[in-house]
Amino acid sequence: MVVLNRIYTRTGDKGDTALGNGARVPKDALRVEAYGTVDETNAVLGLARLHATGDMAEAITRIQNDLFDLGADLCRPDMARDAEAEYTPLRIVPAQVERLEAEIDAMNAKLEPLRSFILPGGSALAAHLHQCRTTCRRAERLAVGLAREEDVNEAALRYLNRLSDWFFVAGRVANNDGADDVLWVPGANR
Repeated sequence: MVVLNRIYTRTGDKGDTALGNGARVPKDALRVEAYGTVDETNAVLGLARLHATGDMAEAITRIQNDLFDLGADLCRPDMARDAEAEYTPLRIVPAQVERLEAEIDAMNAKLEPLRSFILPGGSALAAHLHQCRTTCRRAERLAVGLAREEDVNEAALRYLNRLSDWFFVAGRVANNDGADDVLWVPGANR
């Protein structure tokens, strides 16, 4: 359980921060950039949730919780030493990826196939979900770069990849099941 009784600690005043294993690293370290961008994705998703109702709002809340799990996962290096940790580190598991895939398949089943790329926008919810998608893609790029240098949970990488797809399909659902998608017209303004 997390207890936050003091918000500022002054320990990062010189530009470093603590990882989940206690190691201190610069605040611009690739690992911090990756989990920081996951946090940014979550914040943008909070804006999207303001426009969501019913099943969509519930799914977004589940994903926001997963994004905290993902941040905790990325914040904790040395996966090989998880068994030695004082407590079991939180890691994304394949079931979380599989849930996203099932939700994508269910949403996509009621949509007409795309015959063009779509422009981000449409409804307020769709526009925010497209912003989530692009922020998530940036988090994924950072996590992939991190995985080239250090161990990263493969399920975490798969989760980020599926999540951006989830945002895309959910954006279409939010646009009246794709009927209100704004289609890209190549060369329309030449």
